[in-house]
Amino acid sequence: MRVFFFGAGYCARRLISRERRWIAPSGTARSAETVAALRADGVEAYLFDGARAEEGLERAVERAEAIVVSIPPRNKGERALDRFASAIAAAPGLRRIVYYSTVGVYGDHGGAWIDETAETRTHAPRGLARLDDEARWREAGRARGAEVDVLRLAGIYGPGRNALIKLRQGEARRIVRAGHVLNRAHVDDIAEYARLVLTRELEGQIWNVADEEPAPPEDIVAYAAALLAVAPPPAEDYRKARVSQGSEHFFVENRRISIAKAKALLDFKPAYPTYREGLRALAAAGEGRGL
Repeated sequence: MRVFFFGAGYCARRLISRERRWIAPSGTARSAETVAALRADGVEAYLFDGARAEEGLERAVERAEAIVVSIPPRNKGERALDRFASAIAAAPGLRRIVYYSTVGVYGDHGGAWIDETAETRTHAPRGLARLDDEARWREAGRARGAEVDVLRLAGIYGPGRNALIKLRQGEARRIVRAGHVLNRAHVDDIAEYARLVLTRELEGQIWNVADEEPAPPEDIVAYAAALLAVAPPPAEDYRKARVSQGSEHFFVENRRISIAKAKALLDFKPAYPTYREGLRALAAAGEGRGL
């Protein structure tokens, strides 16, 4: 299957490395250095940073049988869908589009369990931009006759990107807000979701991508500290903690994400059903040590 990745970043590269036996990958990156690294790894990569698009990119899009989109929303003129609409419409073999979105579009549900039918209550600019992108890609898929799956991802973690490393770098914080929980999603489980929706030939739809144990974020940091046998950072009361304006919604929004649909329809079995399995595997691999 020829899969084109708009944004061959962290999640996309994990899917490529795991499933190279059936993916003929091509895609974009925002820097020449990343393009070179992707090409060295056997990916047909092209520069696209919103302003510049490398020669040959449109032809690569036109050859795609599936498109995976992980580029976050940007200014209208920089969006991949605006720039390459004609190439997408002209792709004769295109059958499916997978768009990586975020569970942040659900906004605050007061800690309730929610599935893919839940109301999208976000008021955050980034969440609203994601909803707009979801709708635009679904419309592009309908116009082309391609199925579109929207994967709404919980907080992404995995090798090189986790609480163990943040602890060693002195960047981890334990900000506590009573009753606040969140879901996480290991990058390998995200890759498995993508593989399933790309290969099962179901009708395109929305999928929640998360672990099965929503937990207070301070508990995740404390567990990572125990694995490294270091003292956890002190607890900070959210009401007094200083957080960036862009991350305020992270602490205000409270919900528990259900993945029952993916387990039933995709027969999905998470390799890391909670943060404990994920962090234990990462610690065993040496993450967070020797920094």
